[in-house]
Amino acid sequence: MTLGFGPLEVGAIATATLFGSGLLTLAVGFYAHHVSQGRLLKAAAILMAVTGVGFAGFTDFWPLLIVAFIGTLNPSNGDVSVFLPLEHSLLAGAVDSRHRTALFARYSLIGSLIAAVGALAAAIPEVMTVGLVIEFKAALQGAFLFYGLIGAMAFVIYQRLAKPVRIKGDGPPAAPLGRSRHIVGQLVMLFCVDAFAGGLVVQSMLAVWLFQRFDLSVTTAGTIFFCTGFLSAISYPVAVRIAARIGLINTMVFTHIPANIFLILTALMPSLPLAIACLLIRSFLSQMDVPTRTSYVMAVVTPEERPAAASVTAVPRSLASAASPVLTGFLLGLSTFGWPLIACGVLKIVYDLLLLKMFRDVRPPEEQPSKTDGA
Repeated sequence: MTLGFGPLEVGAIATATLFGSGLLTLAVGFYAHHVSQGRLLKAAAILMAVTGVGFAGFTDFWPLLIVAFIGTLNPSNGDVSVFLPLEHSLLAGAVDSRHRTALFARYSLIGSLIAAVGALAAAIPEVMTVGLVIEFKAALQGAFLFYGLIGAMAFVIYQRLAKPVRIKGDGPPAAPLGRSRHIVGQLVMLFCVDAFAGGLVVQSMLAVWLFQRFDLSVTTAGTIFFCTGFLSAISYPVAVRIAARIGLINTMVFTHIPANIFLILTALMPSLPLAIACLLIRSFLSQMDVPTRTSYVMAVVTPEERPAAASVTAVPRSLASAASPVLTGFLLGLSTFGWPLIACGVLKIVYDLLLLKMFRDVRPPEEQPSKTDGA
């Protein structure tokens, strides 16, 4: 808006960033088994730096649209990132199967906390216009330059990798997804159901419902969402302990179902304190499937298929979640009752039950019975 663009132009740039990031993530995932992942990570870091400089330097619509499409920015809070398939496959190969879930829990925890800091930092350009003699446009350009600087810093970090990393397996597969294609396809379909349901209660739409139903203040909403984000983050290490006892799939399902029950109960609560209590409990339980889901996907495919599996399971999730907020807006326009919360909870429970039925017997290596167990 600062550059004089209307809602249509802003929406077009946001769409270009989403689809561009999705296509780039898929391309990297399907190409990674052919080349050193260290080289791809450095290329992605360079592209990130160029993206920041491009958004800072251009002010006309068409150049910004091109930069948005080919760059690394993603307007959603989903899993679409050119770095994701590479980092997931590298992390999965860096430890043995017993420690894989714990590593992904730390990865998710740190990522969530840094993302929270980044969300707070988004207010810096506006603050700068108050405390310093600087125009808002210049402050925004500075923020994009800082984004590019982070890309340059990432390049230096990836440059310091001990040696170029190349996926090792029994040989390069004929296709990025070979023997695991069927299981990845099934997971993608299930994950899309979960993501579409989650899109019904994205933070912005949940805030709209709280405003409508309980006349919630902006300050209170910010406090609530900070607490829910913090509870979600600290649940990741807890998920590791649970998974060590009952397994990855069971952890995903048996923490998710209670979370969705509390989400449905939130819609039925007659007062704001009760609704907040249900949301907080739901937040602690609902994200335990994040590190366990990533660990499971990396465990049930071969090492050379991991980049493709990571990108194929992430991109459709993000696109599916982007399709449902408009439905929430329509439902909230008809009634202030929490129909989107109920629909989300029911759909997610259906996803949980299907996941349990289809994959409870597909166990990762660390859950396979050892040979001595049968002796």
